[in-house]
Amino acid sequence: MERVTSRQNPLVQRFRDLARGPVPDGVALLEGSHLLHEALRSGIILELVAIADGAPPALHELADQAGRRGARVIGVSGSALTAMSPVRAPSGVVSIAQLPARRLTEVLGAGTIPHRAALVLVLSGVQDAGNVGAIVRAAEGGGATGIVCTDGTADPFGWKALRGAMGSTFRVPVAARESLAATLVAARAAGLAVVATVPRDGTPMSRCDLRQPLAVLLGAEGQGLDEAIARDADVRLTIPMHGPIESLNVATTAALICFEASRQREGA
Repeated sequence: MERVTSRQNPLVQRFRDLARGPVPDGVALLEGSHLLHEALRSGIILELVAIADGAPPALHELADQAGRRGARVIGVSGSALTAMSPVRAPSGVVSIAQLPARRLTEVLGAGTIPHRAALVLVLSGVQDAGNVGAIVRAAEGGGATGIVCTDGTADPFGWKALRGAMGSTFRVPVAARESLAATLVAARAAGLAVVATVPRDGTPMSRCDLRQPLAVLLGAEGQGLDEAIARDADVRLTIPMHGPIESLNVATTAALICFEASRQREGA
């Protein structure tokens, strides 16, 4: 196995560049054993795996699996790993994977998942990478067919978003860096109804028909969707709440809508 000990090594610098962002198209930095395991399980192409000196046998087994699938595996000193990892307390392994975004038309097409009506989450201005990752995780768990990240939304392939998604990004079709206006035009052309999430004065979620092919718009933390965008939607959806609470975290909102859509569709 190759070994790297110097923090000035070009491989160390490559990891550092990926951690700082922006991430080049088709490349992803994976921190930790969980994402490495999920990448292997999901058939993701791994380019490079760096494992720390003294790592436990379970990590070596994951690295060996990656090596057998064509990844370059290197051993690194503790100081080198600290420089390569984007977190303060590295877990012992960091990797570089090939993870290209999907085309918009592919994500919007109901055929991406056979026999399932499209349920696409369209994110507009969701700036927190952790929220983006949590939305991807909720989308997979709730049966959404895809995600489109538009204007001002954090990169779903950045390391923070990937960590928040816990591997779901490897399986849910995601389109990134798309125009919101172009996405809405394409969604309607693909036969999807556009649903805007609004904090008040919309149709209560339980009374919305979520069985049809849908593009669900989720807005920025705090201010939500632009009113002009929400006004132009086919449906304005509100999640009723008790007490003085005015809105929910955007990832929580996404999860509730996905699971309500799943419930309605299973009962159809």
